[in-house]
Amino acid sequence: MDETLKTQLKGYLENLREPIELVATLNDVKASGDLETLLGDIAQLSDKVSWRRAEGAEADDRVPSFTILRGGAETGLRFAGIPLGHEFTSLVLALLHSGGHPPKVAPEVLEQVKGLSGEFHFETYFSLSCQNCPDVVQALNVMAVFNPGVSHVAIDGGLFPDEVEARKVMAVPSVYLNGEPFAQGRMELEQILAKIDTGAADRAAEAIDAKEPFDMLIVGGGPAGAAAAVYAARKGIRTGVASERFGGQVLDTMAIENFISVPHTEGPALAASLEAHVRDYDVDIMNLQRATALTPATQPGGLHRITLESGATLDARSIVLSPGARWRQMNVPGEDEYRNRGVAYCPHCDGPLFKGKRVAVIGGGNSGVEAAIDLAGIVAHVTLIEFDKQLRADEVLQRKLRSLANVTVITQALTTEVRGDGGKVTGLTYQDRATEQSHTVELEGIFVQIGLVPNTEWLKGALDLSPRGEIEVNQRGETSVPGIFAAGDATTTPHKQIIIAMGEGAKSALSAFDYLIRQAPAEEAVAA
Repeated sequence: MDETLKTQLKGYLENLREPIELVATLNDVKASGDLETLLGDIAQLSDKVSWRRAEGAEADDRVPSFTILRGGAETGLRFAGIPLGHEFTSLVLALLHSGGHPPKVAPEVLEQVKGLSGEFHFETYFSLSCQNCPDVVQALNVMAVFNPGVSHVAIDGGLFPDEVEARKVMAVPSVYLNGEPFAQGRMELEQILAKIDTGAADRAAEAIDAKEPFDMLIVGGGPAGAAAAVYAARKGIRTGVASERFGGQVLDTMAIENFISVPHTEGPALAASLEAHVRDYDVDIMNLQRATALTPATQPGGLHRITLESGATLDARSIVLSPGARWRQMNVPGEDEYRNRGVAYCPHCDGPLFKGKRVAVIGGGNSGVEAAIDLAGIVAHVTLIEFDKQLRADEVLQRKLRSLANVTVITQALTTEVRGDGGKVTGLTYQDRATEQSHTVELEGIFVQIGLVPNTEWLKGALDLSPRGEIEVNQRGETSVPGIFAAGDATTTPHKQIIIAMGEGAKSALSAFDYLIRQAPAEEAVAA
């Protein structure tokens, strides 16, 4: 750690309430030396932290690794590897929570964690460059600290390649429960609890059904939805947000360098700031709630209804739709079969698992070329496949790509099949669009970067959609249904950018508020 990081960590460690001890399993390899240095540095920053080498039965099979003890007893929390990079925050929080500092978890959720009965032994494989992994690691660490029946080991897949190969881990985060596959991809604490506490979903649905109608309900918690929520709440009206995952597509974005006034940030950090800002206001946030149907009001000024996947319903006088978009798939044979077994959509997350291997990137836009550049520094060789006659990425990115010796670019090519051996990807087949000849490329990984598709299938028949499935809106954010507005990547508004989505979310909320006051009786409008 550099001096700046040490100073920051020292400040955090002042929040420790109880002494903790770090017990490390080490050998003579470089990674063990690096971990020993890290633990020594941490111990020097607080008189409530000490460290030592494991002895006898304390030693772990995974080397290097360390566990955290409090009062001489295990917290159920272990790191196998060196939790730096994106996992440094996970390390800091693990230290604080083990030392008695309360987590930023809703009281009812923490009580749910404490009330779990049974034995739950979790293992999570992460990569230090994965921006999705910390949420999972931190959630499981909280469970381990606050429930004695839960244990969790967070494993750096890059340091344990034999284990990764044996378990065929080809995407992170990958979570095992009691030795069996449990989940892959980003998950929040509430989602994990819902999978192991079977009554949680029913209780949440019952609570949602009991809610009074909202003045404005925002569907979606990405940049557009967050902006709409803030602008609505500032008007003093009853505001709710129903979101499948707060932050939306931003959570899967690595570097953000065009958000004006912020030269550089990362998606998860921006998503956390969005949620914190919304929570500053009186907004009812209903996370992990997927909308499945919209029933417009039957008369002017009536209540619109959103039906959720759980079966619960929410009513509102006005609605702002901001369901966002998801990664577009190739829709070719083998893609579904080998998803997370060689077919991936996040090069930052899963790239380290393909170190020294051959991979392909599908797509020649900015996302595809950036992915190829990043992967070229990790893997043995990258084949970039573009459907058009030329790449569509910015010229500065293309120049960088052309300078890399281990990248091959194939244009005017249509991927037709993902090939595999039944367990993992072994190659892909593409058709040369100029000659119509078919070619096969042998490789171990395929990263799909061909744009986004709007999450609007559930809105068909309820309001007007474009041929591309986007919600049709006018300059005020109005849809074809009075009282229902829309913003963000799921709409016909051009240029899918975070800053544009935020502006459109604010505008739609203001338009919806204008609609509300014009629907209310005169005396209510004056009061508003």
